[in-house]
Amino acid sequence: MIMKTHAIASAATGAVLVLGLAGFVRSEVRSSARRLENPNQTPAAAVADHAEEPYCTPAFKQVLQRVLNACGLVGTESRRGCQPTDVKNLASISDSDFNALFLPLSKRGAIVLFDEGSDKLDAGAKKLIEEKWLDRRGARYFFIVARGSKTGTVEKNRALSHKRANSVLFDISDLTKDPSLEKQVGMLWLGKEFAQLPKEFCDWPTSRENKGCDEQVINRSAFVSWVDCRL
Repeated sequence: MIMKTHAIASAATGAVLVLGLAGFVRSEVRSSARRLENPNQTPAAAVADHAEEPYCTPAFKQVLQRVLNACGLVGTESRRGCQPTDVKNLASISDSDFNALFLPLSKRGAIVLFDEGSDKLDAGAKKLIEEKWLDRRGARYFFIVARGSKTGTVEKNRALSHKRANSVLFDISDLTKDPSLEKQVGMLWLGKEFAQLPKEFCDWPTSRENKGCDEQVINRSAFVSWVDCRL
């Protein structure tokens, strides 16, 4: 009786396999027929979830990787950020070349402006930060690049630009309540020592549109943007 049952089960399994194989063969035959009827048709390519933007050049990626390593976003357990000497030594790039790298981000990023000697965010700054943060589009890293204007000492502006970068970070933290935030945000505080912005950056989106802008004003600031490059 047991052997008879086993034989029936084996036969049933064999029938299922035969039917499955037959179905596979029919499917392949239909596919081959379609390819013969449309010889010039190419298979649909897989679409990436998040395509890179044109500004993700090899030079930009090289500096980006160095900044990520130096600022604690890669290979460390806590964020420490980058000050002017870090960028000079680790990015190995001139002031003008550093600023030029970010020019293609003029539609992606924006500039948060501060009062002279202040690190406090006004209503326009908070609105702009929220807008830029929510405009993620699948990007992995968000950058805050804070500066100080040429007035005042080197030490004072270095400390002030650090406070400005932190003001933006703390505002995003209040907005998101995300415990992993510090692994998404790269901070650079450049004081007045490195990569001062020329007046041309007044044409970028800022938190104080339609107000007077010059080289002093534009450098009392923090540049903010998601970066869409894959490393």
